[in-house]
Amino acid sequence: MATVIAPSVPGTPALPFSPRIPPLQNGDRLTRAEFERRYEAMPHVKKAELIEGVVYMPSPVSFENHGGPHADAITWLGVYRAATPGVEVGDTSTVILPGDNEPQPDGFLRIAPSQGGQSQTVKGGYVEGPPEFIFEITASSASYDLHDKLDMYRRHGVREYVVWRVWDDTVDWFALRGGRYDRQLLPPDGIHRSDVFAGLWLDPAALIRGDMATVLQVLQQGLASSGHSQFIAKLRQSAAAHP
Repeated sequence: MATVIAPSVPGTPALPFSPRIPPLQNGDRLTRAEFERRYEAMPHVKKAELIEGVVYMPSPVSFENHGGPHADAITWLGVYRAATPGVEVGDTSTVILPGDNEPQPDGFLRIAPSQGGQSQTVKGGYVEGPPEFIFEITASSASYDLHDKLDMYRRHGVREYVVWRVWDDTVDWFALRGGRYDRQLLPPDGIHRSDVFAGLWLDPAALIRGDMATVLQVLQQGLASSGHSQFIAKLRQSAAAHP
């Protein structure tokens, strides 16, 4: 940060002071460096994102429309992580992507760098590069999560993107194929199955109605599948190749 020498009273030494840092404002258009400078100067701000150079600062979070669903989604991801060595979970963590992009997704799963994952941990403990799987909680299809942010995640290689539209009682599951996101149709048995993280199964109807017992029961079925065992073996092989 630049240091400015303040005019001094005659006979006293000049004192350094730091210029005032403007606060972040929703809709600001900033470079990533300026976004980080302002964000760091506002420790009371819990969440701000930079998407294609535009600042997004969500409204206060309610339990019913965000806090509760967020906790349920993180529980689901955390149980998967506990059963899958070599996989890591992020909860509202900043992700540094190319260009002027610093999203703070509600949750993500990534293959650890030591296992050959496509993201890295950099100075300050931040994640740089796209996690393989991102989960967002939003109100409806009007949210930027399904527009600007979706396009950003697609371009930077997030392989699976799941959006829970709480007001619409809908979970959208997107898979990256051929440079575009395909919205996955719900199979006849009502269970989404991850293409990237074998054994990561989700009953969206149970999640929406808050039936976590069923959500975790279905997940346990995925964790007991042969695909999950094979995925763990593959991660171990990758770890040996990335000492």
